[in-house]
Amino acid sequence: MSTSRTIRWVLLAAAIVGLGYFGWQKFHGQEQSAQADAQKRAPARVAVPVKIAPVEKADFPVYLTGLGTVQGFNTVVVRSRVDGQINKIAFQEGQFVKEGDTLVEIDPRPFQAALDQATAKKAQDEANLANANLDLQRYTKLGEFATRQQTDTQRSTVAQLTAQIQADAAAISNAQTQLDYATVKAPISGVVGLRQVDVGNIVNAATQTGIVSIAQIEPIAVIFTAPEDQLPDIKGALAASPPKTIALSTDGKRALSTGTLSLINNQVDTTSGTIRLKAVFDNKDHALWPGQSVSTRLLITTLKDATVVPDDAIQHGTDGLYAFAVTPENKAELRKIKSTRSIDGRSVVDEGLSPGEQVITAGQYKVQPGTLVSTAVASSDPAQAKVKQE
Repeated sequence: MSTSRTIRWVLLAAAIVGLGYFGWQKFHGQEQSAQADAQKRAPARVAVPVKIAPVEKADFPVYLTGLGTVQGFNTVVVRSRVDGQINKIAFQEGQFVKEGDTLVEIDPRPFQAALDQATAKKAQDEANLANANLDLQRYTKLGEFATRQQTDTQRSTVAQLTAQIQADAAAISNAQTQLDYATVKAPISGVVGLRQVDVGNIVNAATQTGIVSIAQIEPIAVIFTAPEDQLPDIKGALAASPPKTIALSTDGKRALSTGTLSLINNQVDTTSGTIRLKAVFDNKDHALWPGQSVSTRLLITTLKDATVVPDDAIQHGTDGLYAFAVTPENKAELRKIKSTRSIDGRSVVDEGLSPGEQVITAGQYKVQPGTLVSTAVASSDPAQAKVKQE
């Protein structure tokens, strides 16, 4: 009887163990299934879309920017050199004239009369000189029958008349000059401005009001300023060769003409701490006009094999400048950088990036260090943008 009781207890224990194992298996399986379902329902890690650009090694031109004013290479106020009435104006306002072109004709009759009078006076004195020479020859042939005083007096008369003829020739030259001045001609080639007098007006040499002004625009000059601390760099560039100078519209968006720096002023303006510079432009297309305000760029030097990135890649933080580089695993990596020069949407990076790396140029506000990103190569032509996703 004790044996059968033992068997019953063994069977009861086995049943209890079996029921416990079955319950554990069922509960654990449901838990694993729930975890698998939860993993399936959990959202996948989404990559942040950004635009990237390569870090390049390139020659980087260093420009000194400023503001300037266009001036005629030469500017002349045309005035009358004689007194008289204007008979004709031979130019149109705003016309391009060449050196020697007739601008104004002044009544020439008084000057022609003076020239004719001087010419007649010379002819009269030449006739008197011819007669005096004949008398001198007669006195000379008489020999001892003519007194020495008579001979010397006649010789002196011949010399006086010879000098008088020379004075007559000078008077004729002066009269001819005055007659030539009656025709006012362009002293330089350039564009004429608004005329100050009309036909019929009396002009004179003493007045300060000119007839018209002429500005030479081929070539043309631009006067601009630079900080005095840049003077050593500018002098060094000018000593090597005339540095390139670019004139742009005042907003800096459109290049107007390209020329060269010709000179540095002989003193620094102590009130502003700047130095005046003069650049010369061929201006064949007349893109520059006297009095026009322009922006300027003076090429100081060119950095060879510089590390260059787009300006959009550089961000400003509390600790300075930084940029996000993209790792081979398409993750954003924060880099602290140093940049000293920037122009035309590109900046030179002195520290923090290397050529060949990729930097984020758009979408940084959604990115943190380690963020997975999907990258699109920045391009000016959207059709050529290559998308890389992972």
